[in-house]
Amino acid sequence: MSADGLCWRDDIDALVFRPAGHGGWCAIHRLAFRALLGTRNPAPEDCLAHAAAHRAALEAAAAGKIAKRGYGAAASLHLTSRDIAPLLGDNLY
Repeated sequence: MSADGLCWRDDIDALVFRPAGHGGWCAIHRLAFRALLGTRNPAPEDCLAHAAAHRAALEAAAAGKIAKRGYGAAASLHLTSRDIAPLLGDNLY
């Protein structure tokens, strides 16, 4: 299941995408969406819809983490709700 370069991977129970200008994959586990969406067990479709609606925030969170950690051009990474929420204006933490 995918939309706009966003894809749900059942094997890792996470949404994945390639951040702009980066060769590696970025994963966001369903548990991060649980916090972001405020629902106990979000469906993959809900996670994909939320990610599509807030793609700019996901890209910014990924770019920030890549720069902060000094990841190489092909390194994969994962984002948590703590990485994403501040860029959505959410005060979850």
